[in-house]
Amino acid sequence: MLKVAITGNIASGKSTVEKALQTSGYVVLDTDKVCHNLLFSQEVKDAFKDLDIFENGEISRAKFGKLVFSNPELKLTLENILYPMVRIKIAEFFEQYSSETVVFVAIPLLFEAGMQDLFDKIVFVYCDDNIRLERLVARNNYSQDYAKTRMAAQESQDLKVKKSDYVIYNNDSIVELDKQVDSVIAELLNL
Repeated sequence: MLKVAITGNIASGKSTVEKALQTSGYVVLDTDKVCHNLLFSQEVKDAFKDLDIFENGEISRAKFGKLVFSNPELKLTLENILYPMVRIKIAEFFEQYSSETVVFVAIPLLFEAGMQDLFDKIVFVYCDDNIRLERLVARNNYSQDYAKTRMAAQESQDLKVKKSDYVIYNNDSIVELDKQVDSVIAELLNL
């Protein structure tokens, strides 16, 4: 089984690549969804119980996100809780789909989390910063400043391109993106 990471910075188009892979019949684990579920775990609640991030007894993702992305110490605390749990979920996914030829894991913070060792190949989804900023403001209703803060919280795309085996450029149409996804799949199947 070939284990492939799909990564890319915020608003680069990872979800669109993920959907293209699923449409082509491949299984994809979305670690954003995994993290979303883990965010409501007792470990996270306990670690952040003294902060004003709760609404009706549950963590407010909006409040929590703003707080964590403006405080490096809190961000590190969260990562130290989530990353080991995400590793376990990825291992379970690999075990569940061990009979597949190729499996994909969409993992935005692959390099930041230091999880490259889990994968045979890395595909990076690249999108120009100005396009990502526009998408982030439109998609998430963020202010320009907050969107820039979220973008700056990740390692630069250029550094990640150098660490990746394949790069999909998502500055063009969905048709062009799909062609690139098909091309990467063909190369992976020929390994």
